[in-house]
Amino acid sequence: PVTTGERVLAAGEPEVVHEGGAPAAGEDPDLPPWQRLNPRMILADLLRVLFSLAPGIVALGAVGVEPTPGVLGSLGAIAVWGAIGAAADVLRWITTRYRVTDTYVERRTGLFVRTYRSIRRDRIRSVDADARLLRRLAGLRRVRIGAGQASTAMESALVLDAISREDARRLRERLLEHRPSDTTARGTGRGTDRGAGEVYAELRPWWVLYNMANVWAFFMAAGLLWGTWWMLALFGLDPGGWVASSVERLGAGTTATVVLGAALVWLLGVVGLAVNFFNEYAGFRLERVPGENGTVLRTTHGLLRTREVNRDDHRLRGITLSEPLPWRWMGSTEVHVITTGLSLWSAAATILPRVPRATASRVADAVLAGPGDPMRVPLRRHPGAALRRRLGWALGVTGALTGTAAWLVAGTGWPATVWWVTGAVVLPIAVGLAVAGHLALGHAVTPSHLVTRYGATNRHTSALEVRAVSGVRIRQSLLQRRLGLATVEFTTAAGWGRYPAVDMAAGETAELAALALPEQVRRFRAEGAPGPGPEPSHLFRQG
Repeated sequence: PVTTGERVLAAGEPEVVHEGGAPAAGEDPDLPPWQRLNPRMILADLLRVLFSLAPGIVALGAVGVEPTPGVLGSLGAIAVWGAIGAAADVLRWITTRYRVTDTYVERRTGLFVRTYRSIRRDRIRSVDADARLLRRLAGLRRVRIGAGQASTAMESALVLDAISREDARRLRERLLEHRPSDTTARGTGRGTDRGAGEVYAELRPWWVLYNMANVWAFFMAAGLLWGTWWMLALFGLDPGGWVASSVERLGAGTTATVVLGAALVWLLGVVGLAVNFFNEYAGFRLERVPGENGTVLRTTHGLLRTREVNRDDHRLRGITLSEPLPWRWMGSTEVHVITTGLSLWSAAATILPRVPRATASRVADAVLAGPGDPMRVPLRRHPGAALRRRLGWALGVTGALTGTAAWLVAGTGWPATVWWVTGAVVLPIAVGLAVAGHLALGHAVTPSHLVTRYGATNRHTSALEVRAVSGVRIRQSLLQRRLGLATVEFTTAAGWGRYPAVDMAAGETAELAALALPEQVRRFRAEGAPGPGPEPSHLFRQG
């Protein structure tokens, strides 16, 4: 038998899909008929085959490259790659059917291994439509339907590739029109209209400055140089000889040549990242649009590959600003939504490219639409004992690395300068990170959100809806207990699942926990349980 998710098909058992769309025997005749993918995808694949043959036609016919085995092998690999991809798409068009019922989105596919997948419509978190260049030329879209599979069952989203642009639009509107249950609405306190029709952000060309100057420039340059080198060699040119002759004509020393080469490579990578940014975010727009039963947070962007992501507002629980250390030096940040069913690692959770922090905070507050501007509220600083804890760790790490270096010097005969140079290099870095980590700590409470911030190398500022908190955990390590510190973790069924206020004063933890879960904490205290501090950590849960 072949497993298909909800049922098992015996080998040789016919599919329940009929060509005319009529229901098969044993199926409910009231269900909608199964549909094929759009046949225009075959036209797009024909263009794909022609493009894969183009290098060979140009090289052998127009340029007159000698047909050596190496050249023919490379050109043949390109042509075969295009043909195999096109054949796979044709086979997928023949074997794939899908339909949308009142309860499920269903898809059947496969030739030798037939698979069946379904997603309950009331569990759909996002509908993402995109199209590469050839699909756009054919008027097609690829639709990805996310229902939290990646963060729960570790499954990929259900993909329909490809359907027409109009079918994709109608499918998006239909799948996102479901109203959450009354219980869900009461649990989150979210209304059905949150500023529908508002545009929160559009592309600003100078944003490219925050997205092109980083270490990834070297990887981008490596890819561009390898591709260019391979293509020139394919057409019978000698890029290695040209580079060698250029270095010889330059006449600089080895060190100067290496430095100049690294600078040119980095510059090439920066230009590549800039081009990639405009290709990915051309026409960027973040807006809240009305739906049949509420509002949807939508982002659209892309030049050669367009993408549209829709996120149900009923599932929005907060916002996280992510600021790795190099980005903080540049004053930039990235914005992610905290929403049920989407991990913060998901691309659909990102609603802005890297932008100035002021812009990110303004947009985040507008998206949250809560009183008090959670992302711009002043945070309560954590006590100096938190800095002492981090300085202790910094000194411990420095001592461990310096001691290891001294042991290697004694055992291997390395120069004695190795161990003290190690300490001299590691100590200021460790102390600097300790200070940065302490400066990053903070928390605040607004009428609608809990705000936490932490992280030395990657600072995270999160605003989580108070009504979305499902539990509070107060914990202390032995060192925290000695220093009078404690960490409060707020748990929720969204994003990372827990958001901590790290190393705050132990005497303030119960008060902060009570702001999130007042009834549970009040009942816990009324039962005479000891508060946080000298006693073990406790766990409060709703329900």
